[in-house]
Amino acid sequence: MKFLDLAKVYIRSGGGGGGCVSFRKEKYIEYGGPNGGDGGRGGDVWAEAVDGLNTLIDFRYQQHFFAKNGQPGMGAQRTGKDGDDIILRVPVGTEILDEDEETLIADITEVGQRVLLAKGGNGGFGNLHFKSSTNQAPRRANPGLAGVERTLWLRLKLIADVGLLGLPNAGKSTFLAATSNARPKVADYPFTTLHPNLGVVGVDGVEFVVADIPGLIEGASEGKGLGDLFLGHVERCAVLLHLVDGSSGDPMQDYKTIIGEIENYEGPLSDKPRVTVLNKIDTLDEEERQFLKEEMEAVVGGPVLLMSGVSREGVVDVLRALRSQIDEDRLRQKVDGEEPEEWRP
Repeated sequence: MKFLDLAKVYIRSGGGGGGCVSFRKEKYIEYGGPNGGDGGRGGDVWAEAVDGLNTLIDFRYQQHFFAKNGQPGMGAQRTGKDGDDIILRVPVGTEILDEDEETLIADITEVGQRVLLAKGGNGGFGNLHFKSSTNQAPRRANPGLAGVERTLWLRLKLIADVGLLGLPNAGKSTFLAATSNARPKVADYPFTTLHPNLGVVGVDGVEFVVADIPGLIEGASEGKGLGDLFLGHVERCAVLLHLVDGSSGDPMQDYKTIIGEIENYEGPLSDKPRVTVLNKIDTLDEEERQFLKEEMEAVVGGPVLLMSGVSREGVVDVLRALRSQIDEDRLRQKVDGEEPEEWRP
């Protein structure tokens, strides 16, 4: 399934049916009178979060969603049928924005949450509604109200517990593949990851969701590279896992580059707790590991963990550090003896 996190849709609620002008015409009825019914109301347009979706790809092939109009009223005091509603089924974590792509209309964060996007028009009154003692044969009826037409943007921000950050080839996808059933693309060239990946990770009897996004480069907050397109997917995370490539020429500069882009990004990322990890230590000897660890801890101002996603050295310690930063209500209990299920869209 192709990943799509931004889509433009055109919606229109149904118009109300017009009222009916009608009079009783039964044989042998001495006194007739008005009996025109009201029109039916138009259908509404709703957005609803459903389980099992993690992309907006469905909205690439269909962008127009029009609810049904209400039927006109009829004689014999018959009210027209209401128009059917239409529902846009979206994944959890979808933001609904106005046409300007800035005004937030709704943020859908729970399965089953429904948001009314456009209300259908009311049906018009039939002439029966205008009957009175002074106007016993009204020959007027109201037209139905028109529906509401809008252009909206759907923007998906994946809901995960941990977000992976780092330069291209920092080992993010390797870490996700080593700790979960996710199978992201892993290669020895930059920008192997082109879209976010999700994986369910288990440690000490609990599970949490990890999101891997494309690597960041210097200037990402200004639109360079791919990572700025997907930073929104880690805005909802409880903790950020910052992986630094220990085999690069200057790990300290790599760390400062990512931190600078996070601070320049307009969002809550800079305030989130972070776990900093020196990755790829399988390429370093013991002396180099200790030297880089001490030097990086001086720059970070806190503890730095050592890990290798390839040899899996230190992976459990990193997972436990992440777990300690995640609220208990976001953790899912793991059934003993049961293998973790693969994350499926």
